[in-house]
Amino acid sequence: MSTDKSRFVVSADWVEKQLGTPGFRIVDASWYLPAHKRNGAEEYAAGHLPGAVFFDQDKIADHTTGLPHSLPSPEFFAEQAGALGLSETDTIVVYDGPGFFSAPRVWWMLRVMGVRKAYVLDGGLDGWKREGRPLETGAPEIKPTTFTPDFNEKRVTSLGTMRGIVDSGEKQIADARGAGRFTGEEAEPRAGMRSGHMPGARSLPATAFSENGHFKDLTAIRKMVTDAGIDLTKPVVTSCGSGVTAAVITLALESLGHQDNSLYDGSWSEWGGLQDTPVVTGPADAIPTLSHGPLKAHVTQLE
Repeated sequence: MSTDKSRFVVSADWVEKQLGTPGFRIVDASWYLPAHKRNGAEEYAAGHLPGAVFFDQDKIADHTTGLPHSLPSPEFFAEQAGALGLSETDTIVVYDGPGFFSAPRVWWMLRVMGVRKAYVLDGGLDGWKREGRPLETGAPEIKPTTFTPDFNEKRVTSLGTMRGIVDSGEKQIADARGAGRFTGEEAEPRAGMRSGHMPGARSLPATAFSENGHFKDLTAIRKMVTDAGIDLTKPVVTSCGSGVTAAVITLALESLGHQDNSLYDGSWSEWGGLQDTPVVTGPADAIPTLSHGPLKAHVTQLE
């Protein structure tokens, strides 16, 4: 593998060669926003990678938070993963439809729960199909197993911790939503959400990290991250709309060797839905190293 490629991203050629290997598992993590007009479960049933199991991100979640697909407890995750035939010692490749939309979220979940050999398929299901690779329909025969979690709580940021980070500026915030949602010029897709971003956040749209379903090389990713104002020597918290595409930034950071990062699980679904959390609009503050003074964002009135 090229040294300029992410060690967490695997090619379709490699995956096809591993099919049927003991301890090798494939997970379809396809999940979509309503605007995509796609249904992950239906597409899985119509045709998926041989032996793949479907990971329902809305089902395998903490349903007590009132937020979409929140990270479940280690115990519930282990129960559900084991029922899908997944073990923490397996080599697990996760994919979604377009590539690098929802798959990194499940890759992140697996790593948070202790899986050491978790990867994301380059090109996604769409690319796999375009290349005429083998598909299966229906549900595979699953042999339930035991998943023993090793939960890394340091990789998950709560609302309370996020409030402190915004107040103190002690960690960098990388926002994976589109630029229009970040600046507040575009309405949030979920009703009742304020538009804008957290004070001090940097805009790193998740869609910019891939092209035609393929993850960009590390040189390009490093430039994107640093150009956005992220210092790779300092800690970073990733965020997005509901905790899904924030994991794309997490994948990028980890690929660059950055390990002092965590994901704000509630993301904008939580922050933007509250009335006492600070929200600013406009572009991100200017990068401090620039010669001109910072561009002040406009504070949205809290109602």
